[in-house]
Amino acid sequence: MAVTYLLLARLPEGRLSAFDAYESAVLPLLAEHGGRLERRLRALDDRTEAHLLSFPSDEHVAAYRADPRRCAAAPLLESSEAAVELLAVRDVR
Repeated sequence: MAVTYLLLARLPEGRLSAFDAYESAVLPLLAEHGGRLERRLRALDDRTEAHLLSFPSDEHVAAYRADPRRCAAAPLLESSEAAVELLAVRDVR
């Protein structure tokens, strides 16, 4: 069953370049795990970013999260000091 996630990243002032370095390393891996970045939005003050992500299943999400290349990029995320929240979401009609 397909799953959709909303990722919210809140960045301390001055940490955007570190966060962008992390994103450049991990976003290209999504497709290899069946994932898709549906939408990427950033607040005008560059301190909050939102991603709408979709995957074919929870197993695909788990494989993406366990990818060794993604894990190797974790220090970039840590250096950005981003507070990241990942929420499973659904459409509301």
